[in-house]
Amino acid sequence: MNATPVSSAGARRPGDAVLTALGLGPAPLSPADASPHSFPDGGSWRTEVPSVEGPEALGVVLKESARLDVPVHRISQGSGIWMLTDAEITEMVEGCAERDIELCLFTGPRGTWDTGASVRTDSGGAGLRSRGHDALAGCVEDALRATGLGVKCLLVADEGVLWTLHRLRERGVLPADTTFKVSALIGPVNPASYAVFEQLGADSINVPSDLTLAQFTEIRRVSRAPMDLYIEAPDDLGGYVRMYEAAELIRRGAPLYLKFGLSKSPGIYPYGQHLRELALATAKERVRRGRLALDLLARHGADGGMSPLGSRLPGPLNRFGISS
Repeated sequence: MNATPVSSAGARRPGDAVLTALGLGPAPLSPADASPHSFPDGGSWRTEVPSVEGPEALGVVLKESARLDVPVHRISQGSGIWMLTDAEITEMVEGCAERDIELCLFTGPRGTWDTGASVRTDSGGAGLRSRGHDALAGCVEDALRATGLGVKCLLVADEGVLWTLHRLRERGVLPADTTFKVSALIGPVNPASYAVFEQLGADSINVPSDLTLAQFTEIRRVSRAPMDLYIEAPDDLGGYVRMYEAAELIRRGAPLYLKFGLSKSPGIYPYGQHLRELALATAKERVRRGRLALDLLARHGADGGMSPLGSRLPGPLNRFGISS
């Protein structure tokens, strides 16, 4: 695999040749649908293994990714920084650094674990967003603690938290090379909202896994901010499996992180030892799912264009101005 982008006409789709011989071939790919953007290293896509909830799960992912030859650019965690000790965070930072992998930890607290009842209603209320000043302050505390221990990527689920952390980054309170990743649970679903997240300071934006191919193209007409996408989504995000679309998702959505999620698996947030066996088993299977997706790309002749391992920064992005 290398960083040579896939051309708009070069990515083969499943069964093309056989179906074309039967007169059932697909419509030609349009160059106008392809994203004009890439990562600053020239790559079109990177990989992410999500829901890696602690050092032990990280060890499983690192071992399995080496065994199956699955390249990993980023590892993310969902339970929150506040669910990890300093020693655990340091162990994860060191483990990822040894393999030149970006570690992304979730800021918290968040609404789904707060005292508000609205998130338990059918409407879902405000969802994961941080309720009140104290929750905002908790997210800031998490960010300061994690970056002080060497974490360079923070996952956020609230627009106000994102804007606050971006302002702190601009002021030098957080390191300048800290990146912010927007959670799938508040992911934007139209070009305008995607662009707003970029302007608020997002360096990587998780979109819902049920966006149509045309909607990926629409987003790319207004923003080049890297996109995160579960090509297999957890059940609480719909359980969608889009492996067979991976080549086309890259073509339209680049620069894109392919996230190897897992459907038909119980939730593990917030993680603790009572969920140990499940967390380790699902961590291992997520890597295997990654191998399946990469094999599929290779069979389709669409495995070119991967960013070099160790790449993490998004390149120049558009931001709202910050007053002093």
